[in-house]
Amino acid sequence: QVPLLESGGGLVQAGGSLRLSCAASGVIFKEMAMAWFRQAPGKEREFVTAIGRSGTFTYDSDSVKGRFTVSRDNAKSTVYLEMNSLKPEDTAVYYCAGQSSITPPLNPDEYAYWGQGTQVTVSS
Repeated sequence: QVPLLESGGGLVQAGGSLRLSCAASGVIFKEMAMAWFRQAPGKEREFVTAIGRSGTFTYDSDSVKGRFTVSRDNAKSTVYLEMNSLKPEDTAVYYCAGQSSITPPLNPDEYAYWGQGTQVTVSS
């Protein structure tokens, strides 16, 4: 029913780590560039990181660079987000998104497929 499904969110203390997963179904995963976005209450949806079709190309926002790592396993039709050194300002609903393009867009309006999101809460 839903082409993308996120999992792995939860409550973690500042400085801790979480691993998010996004499983795809009903889509040709290997033909899609993938991205992670997040949205906190009262704020617009924010670009986090993106990965190209093969997994070679990645692009991180300045806010997560050096702390988050995006990867994908095309055999499992799954994209991952490793989050380390988490901060309270990372608290948000995290969404995965997909688009049939060679390079992943930074604009959320360009993505055709979305998951329902998974909540990440970082306490101090």
